Amino acid sequence: MPGCPCPGCGMAGQRLLFLTAVALELLGGAGGSQQALRNRGAAAACRLDNKESESWGSLLSGERLDTWICSLLGSLVVGLSGVFPLLVVPLEMGTTLHSEAGARRLKQLLSFALGGLLGNVFLHLLPEAWAYTCSASRVLPSAGGEGQSLQQQQQLGLWVIAGFLTFLALEKMFLDSKEQERTSQVSGYLNLLANTIDNFTHGLAVAASFLVSKKIGLLTTMAILLHEIPHEVGDFAILLRAGFDRWSAAKLQLSTALGGLLGACFAICTQSPKGVEETMACILPFTSGGFLYIALVNVLPDLLEEDDPWRSLQQVLLLCMGIVVMVLFSLFVE
Repeated sequence: MPGCPCPGCGMAGQRLLFLTAVALELLGGAGGSQQALRNRGAAAACRLDNKESESWGSLLSGERLDTWICSLLGSLVVGLSGVFPLLVVPLEMGTTLHSEAGARRLKQLLSFALGGLLGNVFLHLLPEAWAYTCSASRVLPSAGGEGQSLQQQQQLGLWVIAGFLTFLALEKMFLDSKEQERTSQVSGYLNLLANTIDNFTHGLAVAASFLVSKKIGLLTTMAILLHEIPHEVGDFAILLRAGFDRWSAAKLQLSTALGGLLGACFAICTQSPKGVEETMACILPFTSGGFLYIALVNVLPDLLEEDDPWRSLQQVLLLCMGIVVMVLFSLFVE
């Protein structure tokens, strides 16, 4: 220490100064490292913000904006096909259903609806689901060969069973055993649910097509629209059977168009036409199971109650006509 004659005090003072300098150096280094970490964290956050802003910017860019508009309009047009039955179903159909003549006409319309549902499932939904499954497997190839193909077929079948059982469970949940007269009304709502899911897949297909080009998008929209017209007539008949009048049935049909808009938004947000294939491969067979449940459990039993041979023959012919219409659309439209 200064002013102290003892040499030990001088040595201790030098050591104290040395240790103090080392401590200050360490603290300065630690502070610098913390500042560096802060700088790195800020830089990473900036990069994430930039990526997020670039992603949203790409979604709302000029080219994407055209895709948004075309996809939403196309999906909306397909959804508006639900009002087409108002042009072909007689005005008195909704008011004379409780009469004998009205009930007979409704059964004829239901026969056509049953054929349309079966044709839609086996000629449109399931083949399209298998096509999307094969396309997805080509995008993501893996070993397996025939074993993989069999596994994909089994998976598709499981989705059909899942859709069938889901609609069965829903009807069991909302149907009281003491109120069997509500069966037809519940089946109408189940059909609306299946239509909403079906329109979701239509929105996916329309938007994915517009992501490729406007020409392909327009062709896909027209194909789906033409394909949906006979199907919507059958759905309209099921809603009339459920107790709704013509205008209420048309409004409910229009409400299912929301599913198409959601599907279009989902497809565009994936920003890739390939991004929807795996989703379609699951939703299409699930929807098929729902339509099969409605056709075989809700519609077919009403037709089996007919005991007049001539009217039964008419119903079978109308059922076949519904299938033939779907065959023609599958061959010449798709």
